[in-house]
Amino acid sequence: MKKLLYTSLFIAAFISPKVKAQYQPKNTSPEDVKKAQQWVEKTYKNLSQDEKLGQLFIVALYTNKGEDFINQVRNIVVNDKIGGLILMQDDAAREITLVNEFQQKSKIPLMIGMDAEWGLFQRIATAHKFPWAMTLGAIQDKNLVYQMSAKIAEDCHRMGINWDFAPVVDVNTNPNNPIIGNRSFGSEVPNVISSALSYSNGLQDHNILAAIKHFPGHGDTSTDSHLDLPVVSHNLERLNTTELAPFKALMDKGIGGVMVAHLYVPNLESGKGIPASVSKNIITGLLKDKLGYKGLIITDALNMGAVANKYKPGELDALAFNAGNDIMLFSQGVSEGKKLIQKAIDKGDIPQSRVEESVKKILITKYFLGLTQYTPKNPENINSDLNNDSHKILVQNLYANALTLIKDDQRLLPVSGRQTKVYYVPLEEAPYQTFANRLGSNVIIKKASEINTIPSGSTVIVGFHKDNSTAYKPYKISAESKKVLADLTKNQKVILTVFGSAYALKDIDISKVSTVLVAYENNDDSMNATADALNGKTKIWGRLPVLVNEQLKAGMGIDRPIPPSINNTTSK
Repeated sequence: MKKLLYTSLFIAAFISPKVKAQYQPKNTSPEDVKKAQQWVEKTYKNLSQDEKLGQLFIVALYTNKGEDFINQVRNIVVNDKIGGLILMQDDAAREITLVNEFQQKSKIPLMIGMDAEWGLFQRIATAHKFPWAMTLGAIQDKNLVYQMSAKIAEDCHRMGINWDFAPVVDVNTNPNNPIIGNRSFGSEVPNVISSALSYSNGLQDHNILAAIKHFPGHGDTSTDSHLDLPVVSHNLERLNTTELAPFKALMDKGIGGVMVAHLYVPNLESGKGIPASVSKNIITGLLKDKLGYKGLIITDALNMGAVANKYKPGELDALAFNAGNDIMLFSQGVSEGKKLIQKAIDKGDIPQSRVEESVKKILITKYFLGLTQYTPKNPENINSDLNNDSHKILVQNLYANALTLIKDDQRLLPVSGRQTKVYYVPLEEAPYQTFANRLGSNVIIKKASEINTIPSGSTVIVGFHKDNSTAYKPYKISAESKKVLADLTKNQKVILTVFGSAYALKDIDISKVSTVLVAYENNDDSMNATADALNGKTKIWGRLPVLVNEQLKAGMGIDRPIPPSINNTTSK
């Protein structure tokens, strides 16, 4: 398989003097360039205006909404001749079958996208879950992030997906952010850039397009843009040094796509309440003209409450295209949008050259992703292909490398090999049994109501097991759990393990807790990796990816090697 080199250099001869290609396959020969140019020009000339406009739209395909819904999508694919689909919940085999059908029906091959930030599990429950970006941000060896996204790319190919709408490059400086949080690599710009670059390269080196999001930066918001329009009110200096910084750095590395957010940024858009996703000042003026971005520009989902509640279907699409977007994602009104765009062209409000620019960018991307030779995918055994031991081994290694030791004052780690018994008190609302089982038979489980039965001076592991069933669950620790922890520190040697966001420690008094370990997530892979680390089987060397409070700052972490007495070959 040819690797893709996504370069900031581009070949103007591909398309027209005004339209540049953002990326091309590695080691592309002059003959390859000529073939690409010929295919794009020939294909574009053979498209009717209606077919050209259709390329600008991506609609959602669900398989859990019934046959009537699927027939609606089928009709849009056939009649509106759209450019692509975004795969949503939930049946992988059914989605493959439909993608095969729709590709066969399409004159121009479809771009198939998915939000797969933590793997296809984000949309397909039978797939294996990879760590969230916040967890990855704690990992020091960013090659591991590359390995993860390369595996996601493999899973995407298995499904017929060619565009992963990832990674998130928002700098999460707001602990109360309801929609980014765990999806961000952290609060520090350099770490976000290095993590996101590794993630993007892992995708694009394996023929899956990346899309950095959510431009111009969704990290410091307290409103969920799925529900209403967030406001980012920072001045230009702050925007340039924080929110925009990862985008500027990664665009120079040739990332193939940028997704624009539904945000109101007054210092970038003078029109009151105009979202970035429909702002000509932000998309054309800043992203395209000032920053010089040449890749595909795609809106965030147009069904989100931040914009869908304020505009009519089709009207929103036309505004987004006029602002400078190449692709309208999750369109709620393709036919209406096409009519309104054409009406604007007829009136002279939108030049035809804008259609040519966007459509040719889309076509050249499809060509270099190999879509001109689409091979149908086989739906058989898809669930086992997306969830097997190769996934499990990689994922547990990722969680092991993310583990962050904040303190270990009394050198309580490792807990294995101790002559005295070790106790374990699980707290909060989520499952914990996998962790308890992996710790070993020497560990005695005690309920919160039983802590008075633990002998004074014992080593006690306390687990904050937070519900991680979605990335958006609250991370705060209950008053009851805080009291149990405080009571235990009076007479016991406590190892606090946080199976949740590092932000959970924001208002926790850990001054009398000997040992604090952050595991970031609560699932079987995370719990197994954490138990192994506590037992000294793997090295601990993660770093806090976010500023938690004045005592717990980004970059904190203690290295703890595998003890010489423990013979283990697990990679670091």
